[in-house]
Amino acid sequence: MKNSDFDYNTKREKLILPEYGRNVQKLVKHLFNIQSREERNRYAQALIQVMGNLNPHLRDTEDFKHKLWDHLAIISEFKGDYDSPYPIPTPEIISEKPKKVPYGTTDLRYRHYGKNVERLIKKACQMPEGEEKQAFIMIVANLMKRFYYVWNKESVTDEVIINDLKELSDGQIVLDPGTKLEEIKPGFMRQKKQPQNMHKNHTHQNGHGNHNYKKRH
Repeated sequence: MKNSDFDYNTKREKLILPEYGRNVQKLVKHLFNIQSREERNRYAQALIQVMGNLNPHLRDTEDFKHKLWDHLAIISEFKGDYDSPYPIPTPEIISEKPKKVPYGTTDLRYRHYGKNVERLIKKACQMPEGEEKQAFIMIVANLMKRFYYVWNKESVTDEVIINDLKELSDGQIVLDPGTKLEEIKPGFMRQKKQPQNMHKNHTHQNGHGNHNYKKRH
């Protein structure tokens, strides 16, 4: 067999989006050979389904379908003539450098709680009175206690959290001074590890057993 008979990767057409593989790229190329526009549209829809199944992790991203249609346009090198439910991007838009994201200028009263906690407190203030609101407030308070402990790592009292919650809610959320929050145990963030000598002890015991077995025989 001649070397020319081998299908080397270096001789193959460059993969435009490697995460979809060569077969999908070939299927996209076939899109150009379909004469009927109606048939092309059905074929493009089927391709989107295939591409989505090949990359299920994209389902966790925002605008999942939109991203798949953009990928189809990229693989087709923006030459595919089909009807997309989204505006088909141009090469210029895809290659455009992302705009510089400005740093947040919002002042946080307590940085160790973070902006999301302030949003949760705001949501709690807007909820109608009732058991659901009280349960939500307790969840937020316990979350604040954990964040405070991560920041301080020494001690945190329920009184501090209750006062901070009152201040962050502009006095709209006032818990009873005797409210008991979840107890924070030291080292709650550490992951449980298997004892390192577990395997050694097991091996030693097995070895010891084999040794006795030989002595008896």
